[in-house]
Amino acid sequence: MKKLIFFLAAIVALSSCTRIDGGHEGIKVNMYGTDKGVSDVVLVTGRVWYNPFTEDVYEIPTFVQTADYEAFTVNAKDGSVFVVDPMVSYKVTSGRTPDIFVKYRKGVDEIQNTVLLTYTKDAFKNIFNRYPTDSILSKREQFDREVTELLTAELEKEGFHVEQLTFGMQYPESMTNAINAKNAAIQNAQKAENELRVAEANAKILVTNAKAQKEANDLLQQSLTPQLISKMFIEKWDGSTPLYGQAPVMFKNVQ
Repeated sequence: MKKLIFFLAAIVALSSCTRIDGGHEGIKVNMYGTDKGVSDVVLVTGRVWYNPFTEDVYEIPTFVQTADYEAFTVNAKDGSVFVVDPMVSYKVTSGRTPDIFVKYRKGVDEIQNTVLLTYTKDAFKNIFNRYPTDSILSKREQFDREVTELLTAELEKEGFHVEQLTFGMQYPESMTNAINAKNAAIQNAQKAENELRVAEANAKILVTNAKAQKEANDLLQQSLTPQLISKMFIEKWDGSTPLYGQAPVMFKNVQ
């Protein structure tokens, strides 16, 4: 009989102990309390002892997790429709696991796909409704900052900290076409300007070469005196005697 009692006691002892893994916070819940609330103690990593008949222990991850939500549409102030495909990296704020469990009675995965998703959609919708389409493009940095700040503030109240938010935003087709047309016009203008600069440079080269050639020709004509021509003739003479006119003469009058 004593052995049986000892065996049962051992089983109860083993079943009343659990271990909270690293990167998690544990909470001990009184399942039969007046409000089935959470004990004042936030359990940390390590072994936790509890009464398996009246209490239960949950562990909630506190490491960074990423929620990759499906794309959804939002409207700008002027009615333009944008597509947003957000990704939220977040983690549970240290020490807030009891508050989260008391309020939602759900695991983090379920909260991520319900509560966090709702807050994410609302943040985008609220900020998009403040901006017309052209302002979203021209003030994109300010727009992104406001969305991130709003979502961060709302989730902080719920016990979550936003590490990073990516938008995955797609512009309306009309805006995309306008942007492409504008970029094409800028590229064509730059191409035409570059071609004009090349043509001007080539023209300047031709003018410069022509002026240089003319100056060289003028200098050559000015330097061609009868004496110089005679000297050049002598230097190139091969020894034979040229004949000019009716009577043989050594030199031809070049005047």
